[in-house]
Amino acid sequence: MSTPLLLEMVSDVVCPWCWLGFRRLQAAELPGHAEVRFRPFELDPNIPAEGVDYRTYMKSRFGPDGPDNRWKQMREALEHFGAAEGIPFDFSGISHRPNTLDAHRLIRWAQGQERGPAAMEALFAAYFRDHRDIGSAGVLAEIAGDIGLDADVVGDLLARGADRQAVREEEQLFISIGVAGVPIYIADRRYALQGAQDAETITRFVSDIAGRPGGAN
Repeated sequence: MSTPLLLEMVSDVVCPWCWLGFRRLQAAELPGHAEVRFRPFELDPNIPAEGVDYRTYMKSRFGPDGPDNRWKQMREALEHFGAAEGIPFDFSGISHRPNTLDAHRLIRWAQGQERGPAAMEALFAAYFRDHRDIGSAGVLAEIAGDIGLDADVVGDLLARGADRQAVREEEQLFISIGVAGVPIYIADRRYALQGAQDAETITRFVSDIAGRPGGAN
């Protein structure tokens, strides 16, 4: 029997590169014994629970929009790469920058019921395509129902603060081992692949790790 190879994608659901990386991970050809798990990372954990105005926030980070603005250049690159992956990025419609801790709690619960990929895709689409507030407990409960979880149970868990500390501790664990930017793919907690790599690169990365002496096989 093959030893499971643990492949962890550390990401944030307000990170556009992470949606790109998630789609590419989904398209990668992974060995049958690879176990994929999604781990939390907050691009900005200092965002208040109620979120902030998106445009004001982005200007504070990248400066006023203009032809030489770094965020404008990244948006154009993301729209180009996203189109190739079927990702409908629509940055112009985003008005709210949420705190994502509760979204990561939802992903945690979804993974417990083998719905991790569904939760990831639904949260990315809700934010970048539908411009919903994925920091809102009500929105998160609706998304939970849409992917087959019990919306009432999820709403109650969110209200009670369930697993909030567990998610923060998991996030700190990955920061402590050197994660400073996302997306990043970590195999067996020993090897890392940084960035939204294409599906072929992810496939080669995992296959190489599986074939190394002492690696999962």
